[in-house]
Amino acid sequence: MKFKKIHLSGWLAAVLLVFAGNTMAQQTPLSLDKAIDKALQNNKLYSVKSLQLDEKRSRVKEDRIKAYPVVSVSSTYQYNASIGQLSIPQGALGVIPLPAGNVALPNNELNFDLGQHQTFNAGATIYQPISQLSKIRTGVEVAKMDVQIADREKTKASLQIRQAVEKLYYGILITQKQQEEARAKMELAKMKFYDVESGRLSGKTIESSESGLQANIADEEQNLLKLEIQQEDYLADLSRLTGLEPGQIRLENVSLTPVEATRALEDYKTGAMENNVDIQLADLAKSKSELGVKAAKLSYRPDIGVFAGYTFQKGNIIFPQNNPFVGASLKWNVQDIFSNKEVIRQRDLVSQQAQMLLSDKKEEVNNSVEKAYRKIRQAQSLIAAAERAYTYRQQELKVQLDKKYAGLNTEADVLNTKSLLARSEADLFTARLAYRLAVSDLTILTERF
Repeated sequence: MKFKKIHLSGWLAAVLLVFAGNTMAQQTPLSLDKAIDKALQNNKLYSVKSLQLDEKRSRVKEDRIKAYPVVSVSSTYQYNASIGQLSIPQGALGVIPLPAGNVALPNNELNFDLGQHQTFNAGATIYQPISQLSKIRTGVEVAKMDVQIADREKTKASLQIRQAVEKLYYGILITQKQQEEARAKMELAKMKFYDVESGRLSGKTIESSESGLQANIADEEQNLLKLEIQQEDYLADLSRLTGLEPGQIRLENVSLTPVEATRALEDYKTGAMENNVDIQLADLAKSKSELGVKAAKLSYRPDIGVFAGYTFQKGNIIFPQNNPFVGASLKWNVQDIFSNKEVIRQRDLVSQQAQMLLSDKKEEVNNSVEKAYRKIRQAQSLIAAAERAYTYRQQELKVQLDKKYAGLNTEADVLNTKSLLARSEADLFTARLAYRLAVSDLTILTERF
């Protein structure tokens, strides 16, 4: 009995620990960095980019192997139902005069088998390309370029995921602040309605005033419902990115201390030209197209190589049983001389396109950097104005509370000031987050974290 009690107590303790652990896990606030890490782990596109990068690295190794000697081994066994014979008729080699008479050579017909019913062949050949080594090396360079492109595309995918998570994260926080403002306004509208309804019951107001206030309450309820729907949509998108259930997502408050953009605009433009992933991808595409032109020009060369080998055969008496050999080979498709001109022309056109796309991408990134930098300056001005408004609203609320304690105003006056304070706080919060998003955009454009 004592054992059962101990066992039951231990089981209950384990259940409570698991439940407490799950509760704590659900209550642990989700920071922005954790949300980004979860999204990178959960995103299938990012996983595909990682697999593509491994694939391109394997392709480099494959292309390098083409420069090594090619070793081929072969073996055959054959049963022959009929075998050839060599027949030498009597006297085919002439006649030898002897005292006893002439002797024919041969003195009777001779038959020799030229093979056996069962034959066996085995051999090995080594071929080393010579004239195509330059083209193979160019192919390796193209494969290496594909690795760099895959790596940059993976980086681009991670930046897109980071930016998407940041926008959703900050969007949810802004919506929460806007909900606080909407609730304060709704409380004010309800308070006014209560005052008017009390006045109507006492005969001091008319029913039309009451209807207008009911409409105000309905408007605020509708606005609050819209914000709740918007937050649900944001949470659903963030849930899909991170793989977490919407009910498990509770965001951690972010520090809104301004992160100063300390560099000048030209410094950010220079950094973007050097580090921006889209520019790097366009530049790699241009370099790859130039290598394609080079490889096409190398295709004019004939395929020259040397080979060596060894063969063993059994069952055919005409050929040697052991036969080592060496040699050289030349193959040249004359038709390639004409068709390759068009290939070079096509790749020249691709190279021109890549050059124009690179130039266009630089202009686009340059404009995006200017836009992000401009947003930072605009957000700084908005923050300064919003901070002043927030400070004045705080002072106004203090005055209204003092008046309330002195009996000089009503609860509606205090609620009205609180709603205005909540609105100014939401505006300040929105301005600060807009600043953070602009800094994030600039950081992503220059890829300097």
